[in-house]
Amino acid sequence: MSDEVLYCFDLRDDSESFGLVPELLAGLEADFSSYENREEGTFVHTVYADTLPQAERNLTAVEACLPEWRDFGAELEAGSIYKLNKADWAEAWKKFFKPLVISDTLIVRPSWEKIEPKPGQAVLTIDPGMSFGTGQHATTLYCLQVIDRLAGKPGMASMLDAGCGSGILAIAAGLRGYERIDAFDFDPDAVRVAEENIAVNKLSGIVPEVGNAENYRGATGGYDLVCANILGHLLKAYSANIVTWVKPGRYLALAGILNGEFDGVSAVYTSCGFEELERVTLREWTSGLFRKKA
Repeated sequence: MSDEVLYCFDLRDDSESFGLVPELLAGLEADFSSYENREEGTFVHTVYADTLPQAERNLTAVEACLPEWRDFGAELEAGSIYKLNKADWAEAWKKFFKPLVISDTLIVRPSWEKIEPKPGQAVLTIDPGMSFGTGQHATTLYCLQVIDRLAGKPGMASMLDAGCGSGILAIAAGLRGYERIDAFDFDPDAVRVAEENIAVNKLSGIVPEVGNAENYRGATGGYDLVCANILGHLLKAYSANIVTWVKPGRYLALAGILNGEFDGVSAVYTSCGFEELERVTLREWTSGLFRKKA
């Protein structure tokens, strides 16, 4: 990104649910942010670029996808490209990103919000940067709940955040007492933002890497918990590698899956020696927790 100016366009989202379009946009590998304007009852997605030609390419790519996305239930209207000062972008987030209570032991807050946590409640401070992941989305929320719920269970010591985005899941694991935490994302900008957020939360030993689900190797012997919050078709395509990340008898949280895709994803992992423990549907997204058979 350039130092001062971004080239942007907005997508007005009239879909029935807020969570669908961010996952579709993620597949284009463009920088974007998404928020709900609760005062006006509208959803808005802003796609960013550091140059005008890149912004024009992004807009062309989105417009080409609109007919196919309508088949998934996305109703979008694209606006024109405009310039935005980075400082103005940062201020815009402050109206829409509010503290999110995960449980009595974990709460998520943006850095500009002051809160009084309950006794024993860890406070996760996150700024989204250009990366998806504030805990507001159904799939991120599910993974946060799993991390929080399994924290402190016997033998739960290591965690992998696959597709880390802003780093929110890795940070949650660190604050909830996991001892070994790794993270990766295919986007170098996401890794940079994750590093910044990890530092803000004063956590050491978590070093996110640039990588992808096709060839990431991770810790020898695997992890006690893997959170793979990536798109459903990628979870299926790279399942042969993903299953190697999990220790026998331990847990895999799969998210980023549209409701209609979950049965197919589950079938792939159960055929690879995993047991489906639960599935949770929130709006059009279904996430699930699996255990690798010993």
